[in-house]
Amino acid sequence: MTTVYLSLGSNLGDRERHLQRVIEGLDSAGLQVLRISSVFETDPVGKLDQPRFLNAVVEARTTLLPRQLLARTAKLERRLGRKRLVDKGPRTIDIDILLYGGAIVNTRDLTLPHPRMTERRFVLEPLAELTPGLRHPIARRTIAELLACTMSQDCRKTGIELRVHQTGMP
Repeated sequence: MTTVYLSLGSNLGDRERHLQRVIEGLDSAGLQVLRISSVFETDPVGKLDQPRFLNAVVEARTTLLPRQLLARTAKLERRLGRKRLVDKGPRTIDIDILLYGGAIVNTRDLTLPHPRMTERRFVLEPLAELTPGLRHPIARRTIAELLACTMSQDCRKTGIELRVHQTGMP
């Protein structure tokens, strides 16, 4: 099994419930959730005229290959109401694959590690909470070191706690 890290974000509707529903749906998508970061509230990036986001990172294990994982997370997004109407626009849910073990993938539809994760505090803050000493496979810096370079970006920890849905998956 491969350890993967997924970034979750929501800025429409019941944001907390959307994040919790993703975690519940990851099991049926072929992932075993191990840990979930705290939830952070952040300003939008790119398209600024939209509501604030709730963001979290999930550590999970899977036997899925990277492209299979991408297909499953995209299917889960659609099942939970994600509509891609505006690039970087508001969304009920967004699931990004940040890291897939130490794999480096560069295809038309998938780039791993996530190409912009090193620039985004809303990704690095919750990821550093789970695994500060993990080294980025390309930047070769730890997540904590990368986070230190993004501290000027707004990112506030909330009191929201997401729960792991336990099943019998090995």
